[in-house]
Amino acid sequence: MTSESVRDAATAPDPRRISPLLRAMRPRQWVKNVLVLAAPLAAGRIGDADVLMTTGLAFVVFCAASAAVYLGNDVRDAEEDRRHPIKQHRPVAAGTLAPATALIASGVLAVVSTGAGILVALDFGITVAVYLAVQASYTLGLKHQPVIDLACVASGFLLRAVAGGVASGIALSPWFLLVASFGSLFMVAGKRFSEVHTLGAAAETRRSLHGYSESYLRFVWSMAASVTVLAYSLWAFTEAGGHGDPPWAELSVAPFVVGMLRYAVDIDRGSAGAPEDIVLEDRVLQVLGLMWSVMVALVVYAR
Repeated sequence: MTSESVRDAATAPDPRRISPLLRAMRPRQWVKNVLVLAAPLAAGRIGDADVLMTTGLAFVVFCAASAAVYLGNDVRDAEEDRRHPIKQHRPVAAGTLAPATALIASGVLAVVSTGAGILVALDFGITVAVYLAVQASYTLGLKHQPVIDLACVASGFLLRAVAGGVASGIALSPWFLLVASFGSLFMVAGKRFSEVHTLGAAAETRRSLHGYSESYLRFVWSMAASVTVLAYSLWAFTEAGGHGDPPWAELSVAPFVVGMLRYAVDIDRGSAGAPEDIVLEDRVLQVLGLMWSVMVALVVYAR
């Protein structure tokens, strides 16, 4: 048993305490939806009452939308999941949740999240609909297309980051979009690399991994990391630099880069298959993230 599977077993919810339907919605992975806070935080608007309220609603809406995606994906992948050493324990694959029930719940959540998104803001509703459409296309076939599947999964992270700004009417800078785009690709390529590295021969049970080698995925996440660091550094030294003494924008590059390198360690040893686990469990990465957040806050609110 791999260290990842041991950790997964140790942290998995007790099936006797949580219903199979709720477990299939993967509440542990909802931490990804915190990305909706990115744009309001970067703009220094998270303290505004109206922005805080719409951002909170955006978080809830994306939790519902992502749950709809997870349910549909589990039904589609049930046969492959049964051959996977970890995913075979998912409720649909394990037979504790009927596929029909999962599909009905997925449809309801998709409609509700889209409708709620439109009520928050029309553009936000459109963003949610695009997210659902891309993820549905991924589930139905694009996941088996090399490179395209990476783009589809990365778009899920990117659209979460964009959604926070769209919901609150905050303009998104080109630097924000570049960092969010290539940062998302870095995480997704790292996730795939960890899956191939950890599963080894068992990776053949996942068709989405057939088109990749470890060397190719290492190239992708290395390239994405380089662009992410470059874009962030350009923002720090040009757009945000020179607004204070000490130069917090320029100094924030240090914890940002060290945090990327720390995450890369997890990728390289094959333990980044579940990004949410790293965020929740890596204390050093959390400290680096806190240092970086404080520095960026000093930059944003000092303007």
